[in-house]
Amino acid sequence: MPTPRLTLSARRLPPALWASGWLLGTIGLVGLVTVFPVSLAADDWPQWRGPQRDGIWRETGIVDRFPADELSHRWSVPIGSGYSGPTVADGRVFVTDRGLDRTGPQQERVLCFDEATGQSLWELAYPCTYTISYTAGPRAAVTVDGQRAYAVGAMGDFHCLDVHNGDILWKRDLKADYDVEMPIWGIAAAPLIDGDLVIQQVGGTPAACLVAFDKATGQEVWRSLSERAGYASPVLIEQAGRPVLVCWTADTVSGLNPTTGKVYWSVPFPPTRMPIGIATPVTDGERLFVSSFYDGSLMLSLDQERPAARVLWQKAGPDERTTVALHVMIGTPILEDGYLYGVDSYGQLRCLDADTGERIWEDTTAVPTARWATIHLVRHEEEVWMFNDQGELLITQLSPDGFQERDRAQLIERTTVQLARRGGVTWAHPAFANRHVFARNDERLVCSSLAAEAAERADDSEAADPNR
Repeated sequence: MPTPRLTLSARRLPPALWASGWLLGTIGLVGLVTVFPVSLAADDWPQWRGPQRDGIWRETGIVDRFPADELSHRWSVPIGSGYSGPTVADGRVFVTDRGLDRTGPQQERVLCFDEATGQSLWELAYPCTYTISYTAGPRAAVTVDGQRAYAVGAMGDFHCLDVHNGDILWKRDLKADYDVEMPIWGIAAAPLIDGDLVIQQVGGTPAACLVAFDKATGQEVWRSLSERAGYASPVLIEQAGRPVLVCWTADTVSGLNPTTGKVYWSVPFPPTRMPIGIATPVTDGERLFVSSFYDGSLMLSLDQERPAARVLWQKAGPDERTTVALHVMIGTPILEDGYLYGVDSYGQLRCLDADTGERIWEDTTAVPTARWATIHLVRHEEEVWMFNDQGELLITQLSPDGFQERDRAQLIERTTVQLARRGGVTWAHPAFANRHVFARNDERLVCSSLAAEAAERADDSEAADPNR
């Protein structure tokens, strides 16, 4: 696999990174004299929301239109149900599920497939009885770090596995070890690697909402926050020239020292009805945004001199249908260039002014209107790729001037384990890796090429076939 090269783009780097010594260090590393964009050749997708956990797909050589209304699959393999999106690293694809036989003993599985062929390489199955709502399966994406894969199940089974054969290197029962007050939908946050630590939102006691473990041994290094667990995955950001761990719990949005767990800042965002914060916090370096289905939007202003935060604005409508700003259910918004793009409670795609929360425009064509309608947004160069809950992949552009759809194609079908009354949904986030897309529903995992040269070959083949 070609070695990825760094992309240096002022638009994509948070201002804090430019203000710090990070850029100069990077320039020295790659031997550049002047700053100019350098394209990535190919890239894995080893964790939740991509290599840098930011929902940005940095590969080049990608199609700008689809060759057909339905994407052909390089391979398709049967799997069981679940909400966890696939991850891709070093020629392997990882995903978790509830098991193929839902009538047998309750279990969860961690599955590993060959990236090129879909051939099963190994699986780990373990007993797991659900006492949570929405029992389709595990929620958290597998995090891959070198030779280790970290998988967290919905009831708190935490495994560190050898990526080659699935051998258990260590495991923790988070529910038992930390006396977790289990959230109604279980544990959903994906593990985060930082140096020698793997950090997980647990919701344990005492003061163990967030726990850092030694990634090699599974031993606890620190714990922090006496709060209930939320569902959002923690992220690392750069603030005031230092790394800050941001965690959105059921009670606050907080910034912590990732090495010690010390709380730098904490802003209350308590639920009025029930905790339902699922989307990942997003930042542009100056602001940080979170949004939930019942409680609307919270935009924080990040202090540029020290790790601190204050409320810039907060808005919520009177109910889930009559909304103000954004009431996000699942899909993480995009915050860039002074604007916010996200999907509201019933599928309304919206653009907001990031400084005020005022709505710039709304569009209802990207996904059918329905309660909990979902689109996963991934930035790729000047476009935004969308995967909606109908299993469709869209190539679009988002700007303050509006929503422009360039093309869409069916990637995978809906399944009815979830929301059968409305024809089913696909809720798991796809992975974009090595010019392919990997997506799952509750029955199968598929891989389709998005390489520009592959699309050109398909077009040539179709033009040469007299029967088409």
